[in-house]
Amino acid sequence: MRKLLIVHHTPAPSLQAMYEAVRSGASTDEIEGVEVVSRAALAATAVDVLEADGYLLGTPVNLGYLSGALKHFFDQVYYPCLEETVRRPFGAYLHGNNDATGALRALESITTGLRWRAVLPPVVVTGEPSKPDLEACWELGATVAAELGTV
Repeated sequence: MRKLLIVHHTPAPSLQAMYEAVRSGASTDEIEGVEVVSRAALAATAVDVLEADGYLLGTPVNLGYLSGALKHFFDQVYYPCLEETVRRPFGAYLHGNNDATGALRALESITTGLRWRAVLPPVVVTGEPSKPDLEACWELGATVAAELGTV
C-alpha cells in the first residue's frame, strides 16, 4: 500500500476546516491502495517523509511567509530526503489574512530544491474559507491521493 503524508500546521479554525477538507479528499472511498497519515509540522520527521510516496502540506501565512513550523519541518528533512524523494508528488494549501506571495515563493523554492512534483497549484485562501475554497481543498487531497492509488 502506498502512503500519503499530510504535514500541517493548523493553529486556527480556518486552517482546521481546510485540513479536514484535504484529509477527506485524500481519504475518499473512490481511491484505493493509499494510506493517509497526518503529522503536525513540528512532529514530522525525515523518516515520515522517506516512508511516504507523496505529500500534502498545509500552513498559515505568517507575515507573508510560511509558518515557522512548516519551515522547521523543511529544515529538518531537506538534506536527509534530498536524493531519495525526487519526483514525488505533492500538493499544498495555505491560509492567510492578506498577501501570500512570499509564502508561495518560499514553498516553490524549497520544493523545487527537493525536486518534488506539484500535482496542482497550491490552494491559497485569504480570510474565512468559502464553500468553493473547501471544495478546492478536497479536490487537492483527492488529486494527490489519486496519483498514488487506483481510482
